[in-house]
Amino acid sequence: MKTRNIIILGASLFFIMFASGFFFVVDQTKQVIVLQFGEPRAVHQTPGLKFKLPFIQNVVYYDSRVLNLDPAQEEVILRDQKRIVVDSIVRYLIKDPLKFFQTTRTELALNDRLGRIVNSSVRGVIAQYQLNDLLSDERNKIMSEIFENVIEDQDNFGIEIVDLRLKRTELTPEVQSNVFDRMRTEREREANLLRAEGQEISQKVKATADREKIEIIAEAEKQANILKGEGEASRNKILNDAFAKDPEFFEFIRSMEAYADTFKDGTTTMVISPDSDFFEYFENAEGSKE
Repeated sequence: MKTRNIIILGASLFFIMFASGFFFVVDQTKQVIVLQFGEPRAVHQTPGLKFKLPFIQNVVYYDSRVLNLDPAQEEVILRDQKRIVVDSIVRYLIKDPLKFFQTTRTELALNDRLGRIVNSSVRGVIAQYQLNDLLSDERNKIMSEIFENVIEDQDNFGIEIVDLRLKRTELTPEVQSNVFDRMRTEREREANLLRAEGQEISQKVKATADREKIEIIAEAEKQANILKGEGEASRNKILNDAFAKDPEFFEFIRSMEAYADTFKDGTTTMVISPDSDFFEYFENAEGSKE
């Protein structure tokens, strides 16, 4: 019974002391500075139940998790005189709550000061590069330079910067319009150049085809004339041979061909004397001269 009363008394005393502000709890996601009349007296970075003097001491809580800082967008003039808008993000930890309290006291104050440091570093580093560098593998080098510049001040604030990134790098609306116009002009120039080259190639192909056509026709006509000449030569040779063997028959054949050529269209009318040499082979049934 006596032990029970002691336990009840102790619990009651603890409750009274806790309610009176003698104790406070540090969560695992928090870290605490105990202040006495505004001056730091103790720092607690481990979770658990902690003691303080009521009325004359109070506590300030800081987050022990990774915090995000989103500085204001910054307009930067690059080395090639292009204007871009840069949007960055910083992730940091409060590693030394006491130093943090002594320099900035609040996260809002730190965000303002650190944001200005980040934007200053962004301007100073990025201004040394051209737009193409930000779109190439050089971007990693640029980020490393900015990061190294910013972490030089992290110990002054009692923080550790764990990450810094450029979320967005965009041309200003005015520059975007100018770049778009230049790109469109360049594409139109390239298209016109390609069309001109295509027309030139087409004309060359057509000229080559026309020349080859003329050459083929000329060669065909040449071969035709050669064959025709050879045929006529063979014909004349045959006729000459025939004339040599039977001159009278050859003359008869020549006369028949003349008759055929004269009357072949069926509309020719000739008035010739019966004594004309034209009918000399029609004067007897044998078809010979008398």
